Amino acid sequence: MTDTDGILLVIGIGSQKDRDSRPYREYLLSAAAQRFKLWLFDSDEPTWQSEYVVGATALNCYDPEAVVQAARDLAEEHRLIGMFCPDEGTLLSAAHVTEMLGVPGMSVDTVLGCRDKKLSRARLTAAGVRQPQFATVRSAEEALAAAERLEYPVVLKPRTLGSSLGVVKVSGPQEMAEAFEITTSAVYPGVHVPDDYIIEQYLDGPEVSIDGAVFEGAYTPLFVGRKQLGGEPYFVETGHFVSAGDPLLTDPEIVDMLQQAHAALGITHGTTHTEIKLTSRGPVIVEVNGRLGGDLIPYLGKLATGIDPGLIAVDVVTGRRPEFAQTHAKTLGIRFLGPQEDLRVRSITFDDPGALEGIVQMVAAVPPGAELRVPPGDFVARYAFVVAEGADEDECAKRLDAAESLVHLEYEPLVTS
Repeated sequence: MTDTDGILLVIGIGSQKDRDSRPYREYLLSAAAQRFKLWLFDSDEPTWQSEYVVGATALNCYDPEAVVQAARDLAEEHRLIGMFCPDEGTLLSAAHVTEMLGVPGMSVDTVLGCRDKKLSRARLTAAGVRQPQFATVRSAEEALAAAERLEYPVVLKPRTLGSSLGVVKVSGPQEMAEAFEITTSAVYPGVHVPDDYIIEQYLDGPEVSIDGAVFEGAYTPLFVGRKQLGGEPYFVETGHFVSAGDPLLTDPEIVDMLQQAHAALGITHGTTHTEIKLTSRGPVIVEVNGRLGGDLIPYLGKLATGIDPGLIAVDVVTGRRPEFAQTHAKTLGIRFLGPQEDLRVRSITFDDPGALEGIVQMVAAVPPGAELRVPPGDFVARYAFVVAEGADEDECAKRLDAAESLVHLEYEPLVTS
């Protein structure tokens, strides 16, 4: 039932680096609209979002002062009950509004602690949370010296970016100069990248993500994403599997580590996306992001369990105790289809799946005319994605293979000078 006594602010729904945000954000916005009246802050006037909101303000969402002033102006006409933000680039602006309104949610200090890997590492280290050894460097020469101390292979990454942007594995000193140039060239709209960079131990073992919720300081894991990666030296995410009842959700060591990490970062109310490596010496936290995961991982979790991450996300930032009741148990998988060379899209078409079982979605991720580049030109270039369900990961993978064969990309190569 919609709360008629107040309005929930929403920011970051349209921020997808000039790509169509609807496939990635609509499930969150529609869930929020079930609970509250919504007012959208976005860089452009609403399009598909209009059916879910009672009003919108177009402004520079990456400018905290502008966003706070817009919230103050709106508060003169409406009672604002909270601030919801699922986007990395606008998290800081949202945190400033949260503090101005005095409502539950991520504080400015907490957002900075999550987004800045240097701050995050320091706070988690002080709390005794297991994580990789690391250093900060400002030049390729400093990176070479640090790598000798840490021992190869190492990983270079920007301090404040997500989605594996600029993250490069370095296996030896001969690779450092090129890797450092790639890392230092990575950018994301609205995110300031400091001029010192993180270099850390390379961790063995598979990587997983855990989306969770924090209410009154208590952390609850929701979904585990079993991550699929492209070829090294980059960490391009090519897909994920999410299963209801994943054993990691109740692993006492992992749950305790997550509670400690969120407490160390000062998170009392919010939804987060934590990346963990399951190494030979135990689970190690890679990073904690102060918002729900991207790549539709929470959406897969919703399909797999019946738990609605959008409802939980808006509940915890409005002081409502969320419900975590699972209504069904499935395994879902998503696969992203990316370019094999730099290209301009002419068309994306899909064959009819016919009698094929378990195919849930086949979606074009970009329009005709979009230019896509392979890493390091772009780390998140995708022209389509497919979603399938199955009894387990193996069955999901076979059905994703079948779905992928139904997707056809027509393109022209981009000629670089």
